[in-house]
Amino acid sequence: MADQKKPGFFKRIASSITRFFKDLKGEMKKVVWPSKKAVINNTGVVMLVLAVSAVGIGVIDFIFNAIVSLFH
Repeated sequence: MADQKKPGFFKRIASSITRFFKDLKGEMKKVVWPSKKAVINNTGVVMLVLAVSAVGIGVIDFIFNAIVSLFH
């Protein structure tokens, strides 16, 4: 029992890195990637929400600027 040595520091690091990449490869096989149509649809929704938000913030900014200019 005393004859068995723990693996060296670099050997343990190399083993951990190897195990990490094997696990990573296994997890990547489980990923369900969206179709091209789904990506395009989701991108369109994001762009629409972004545009509506920008217009809404612009309107609020315009209103606040008009109110502040009344007191200035």
